[in-house]
Amino acid sequence: MCVKMCNLTANLNKLTYSLLLAGYKTCPPEWRRQGTQPKHHSLWFVTKGKGEVILNGKKHKLCPGKLVVFTTEMVCDKKTSRNHPLEFYFVRFSYAMAFEEKETWHFKQSGDVSFPLHGVYTINNSSAVVVLLEQLNALSKRRGETVSFQQKVLFQELLLTIIQDFRSQTITGDSKKAIEGTIEYMVDHYNHPITLSDLANIAGLSTSHYSRLFKKYIGLSPIDYLTHLRIDRAKELLVLSDVRIKEVSQNVGYVDELYFSRTFKRIVGVSPSQFCDDQKLLPDSIDV
Repeated sequence: MCVKMCNLTANLNKLTYSLLLAGYKTCPPEWRRQGTQPKHHSLWFVTKGKGEVILNGKKHKLCPGKLVVFTTEMVCDKKTSRNHPLEFYFVRFSYAMAFEEKETWHFKQSGDVSFPLHGVYTINNSSAVVVLLEQLNALSKRRGETVSFQQKVLFQELLLTIIQDFRSQTITGDSKKAIEGTIEYMVDHYNHPITLSDLANIAGLSTSHYSRLFKKYIGLSPIDYLTHLRIDRAKELLVLSDVRIKEVSQNVGYVDELYFSRTFKRIVGVSPSQFCDDQKLLPDSIDV
């Protein structure tokens, strides 16, 4: 199944999660379930054995390294091999959409927003996924608010690891190193003029090929990434110092103060001056 990385990362980042159950299952020979519709969202990660699932009429073979994400909209058949029973980690979870954008919070229940992952995927870096699932399995035997908090953090780390694995499957070897090299260059030189051609030359790729690979790997275009990097630094300067907006603009790589202000408002939702005024109303914001 094709994973559209840009949308996937953005959509997963807008969700908040609650873990309902986690564990490890060893199926008996010839185990099967037919025509079931999950009551909860869940995922399996296969570690041993063979089997298959049929999701909304589409058959998928299961073997070690396969990730299955079940949603409540699916009709599922599941079965294991007689000679090689399936073994897998599982996590059952619920979610809701809750995110802040341009100083406004947005909320939706799970019934109003589809979960971005669904179906069967292949994971290359199985060991990293297993480590996190084993920690979730261990925590499932404990109780308490601290444990619940740990579970949420680990689950988000698990989703991040899955995203990173998908990205590594699309970009490997020298291309990945080249893109990481340009990211390091942007972090070190964001306050200097940087063009797309400059970055492509550093990567040793054509501008079009570099742009496509960068967006697959990061989820943003190179220039959008640089812009967000600059605006994040500008926000720090506006909050932590009394530097004038013109100086902030120059310090983060913008010669034109008016262009900087328009860019800042497009990304943050308010102008730099309004952002400063808002922060002054929050005397403890720096310590939070």
